Amino acid sequence: MKQAGAFLAVCVALLVAMALKGALLILPSPPAAPEGQGFDADRAMERLSRILGDQRPHPVDSDAADAVRERLLAELRTLGLEGRVTDDVTCNGSARERRINCARVRNLVATVGPSEGRHILLVSHYDSTPAGPGASDDGIGIATMLEIAHLLRGQRLTRPVTFLFNEGEESGLLGARAFLERDPLAARVDTLVNLESRGVNGPAIMFETSRPNGASVALFRAGASRPVGNSLSTDLYRLIPNSTDVVVFEERPWTILNFAVIGNETRYHSAGDTLEALDRRSLQHMGVQALGVTALAATEGTPEAGGERLYMDVLGLGLLVLPLLVGLVLLGVLALFFFGESWRRGALGRPLLAMLAAFAGAGLLAFAGNWIVQLLRPGDFWRAWPLVTTTAAYTTALAVCVAALLLVARTAERTRLRAAFWLFFVLLGGALCLIAPGAAVYFLLPPLLAALGMAAERRWSGAEQAGAVAAALALFLTFGPALHLFEELMNGGPLWAFAPLGAAIMLPALIELAPVLARLRTVFAVAIGFDLALLFWLAAALAPAYSEDRQQLFTIEYVWDEAARSGRYAVNNDGASVPFEADWARAELPYTSRIRWVAPAPPAPVAGPAVELVNRTPQGDGDRLRLRVQMNGAHSLSLIAPADSGLRAGGGGSMRPFGEGNPEQRYSLRCVGRSCDGAVLDLVVPRGARPELTLIGHRPGLPSVAAGLVQARPALARAQYGPDSTITIGRFQVP
Repeated sequence: MKQAGAFLAVCVALLVAMALKGALLILPSPPAAPEGQGFDADRAMERLSRILGDQRPHPVDSDAADAVRERLLAELRTLGLEGRVTDDVTCNGSARERRINCARVRNLVATVGPSEGRHILLVSHYDSTPAGPGASDDGIGIATMLEIAHLLRGQRLTRPVTFLFNEGEESGLLGARAFLERDPLAARVDTLVNLESRGVNGPAIMFETSRPNGASVALFRAGASRPVGNSLSTDLYRLIPNSTDVVVFEERPWTILNFAVIGNETRYHSAGDTLEALDRRSLQHMGVQALGVTALAATEGTPEAGGERLYMDVLGLGLLVLPLLVGLVLLGVLALFFFGESWRRGALGRPLLAMLAAFAGAGLLAFAGNWIVQLLRPGDFWRAWPLVTTTAAYTTALAVCVAALLLVARTAERTRLRAAFWLFFVLLGGALCLIAPGAAVYFLLPPLLAALGMAAERRWSGAEQAGAVAAALALFLTFGPALHLFEELMNGGPLWAFAPLGAAIMLPALIELAPVLARLRTVFAVAIGFDLALLFWLAAALAPAYSEDRQQLFTIEYVWDEAARSGRYAVNNDGASVPFEADWARAELPYTSRIRWVAPAPPAPVAGPAVELVNRTPQGDGDRLRLRVQMNGAHSLSLIAPADSGLRAGGGGSMRPFGEGNPEQRYSLRCVGRSCDGAVLDLVVPRGARPELTLIGHRPGLPSVAAGLVQARPALARAQYGPDSTITIGRFQVP
């Protein structure tokens, strides 16, 4: 009975450690810095409060954006800087998508330091989405840059530092494109520090670099205070569709660092992104890192370093860096070492199979638990309390690990289990390196400690166990905080996917307890694990899905089809049912690929944007169509052409080629802002083609017929990623 109690206590301790791993990255409260002697988050927040004013949304080319820009200019003047405002109509596309965005953007540029030399460029955007005030996205960048300008102005700098507050990032990275292609200053830049946000709290992570990353990592290591970042996240970021201004700037051979805060994404691009929600500790952390690397580059220059580097922070205290090639070779050597040890110890059979069963079984059973709860509670049931659901996933992983060790391995010999686990671990790292080579950094130190212990056992008794314990602890202290950041990044799910990673962290500790497990009845030990998992999945099923802080995504749209003369309600949410009586169905609409709840609505005719063909002229082997736009009150217009239209390029003021996309993706040319009214947009189509264009108009706000749906919106819900809007669908047949 005593052993059972000890085993239960160990299980609880492991789960507590997994739940609290994020505490290893808790940021201290910002200290009050004496005037001119360090970054001061309070001073930075005061400036940001004045700039945002009443915290209205201020999307590109809007009256609210004009007001924010004027207040930003005023703040620069108080710092003794005269900002230069540029004015461009520009377009930007993507190499991966058939989408082009256009708008009139006004960038604000100011420089400190000498007039000669290669510039260090600090970048943030001052426009917000139409859905929220953008206090963090990207007010945190604005506040950081102003404080850095305050601290650097008057300092003895050997290189100029330029601050670019750009407009139009939220509408397609337009301000960055305008600066890169039309501002002469762009030719004098060689170092970029970009400041972004996808949440309102947590550490500021350096999540993207230029490639090769040698110079960027050297600058980050030498200049950043309390660095947080790793080469795994930079590699994984390149695999997802998210983008920042760096996508544009990386076209140049600059040394690039990109920082962002990602804690509590539920407030991102919503009315919840307020000054009150922005954590000053996050602002302070971003500020001291950005100030450190900028000041170093501006006084001593960017460190000279080539090649590709693996790197990771160690609890935010420092940066571990080594060449990628060295890391990959070391990983291969470790794999050979543990294969030899596994062969010698007879661990290539059941012990190795147990590790695979633990890893795969953790994912499968966590998926099953998540699926059952989701079946009972449609929607993001974890949104208010993600820790409960991730703990349920890790408890499932713990139960599967115990079952695998007792039922599959069938051995209490830790020497065999250790060799099998670390062989599996480095092979897992090698497989991950095929898609993200930067992952190797997390698969070196712990197995190296284990290998050193095994090798030293022949001379010093107990060295292997000491090495195993040190390896298990190193694995938790290095990968645990990184896993917490990945949880924040994937706040929208699937949270069950973290179970296999949790199994990889907990297995070394459980292996050291193998003799204790062997003395327990197998059925009893396995039952304890799965009872704990069931308990936490039950807690996940009963916990509130939403809270005042973490509200449900619930954006309401009224869609008016001009040709059909019919209206529809559309609700963009997490899939939970809509608390408003109507004939709801899940459907895809012409203006988005995200599935929405759709229901018939009373007619409320709205005049949508219109276009007319100005002329058609040959261009290359195609035709250039000039289309004049009338917005009729809409804030944005999208011209959408069928996937088989074969469009080549488009734009207004500047032409961009359409990206490759995929055969099913439609073509989209979008114009945003006041200046679109009366603007001329161009499309290059195949010679003689006459595609039918779908005209999508967006305007904030809803007609009165949607009042009942607005009132029925749950109390703990708000619009996110887009405001409540009236959307019109029209059509134009190119003659």
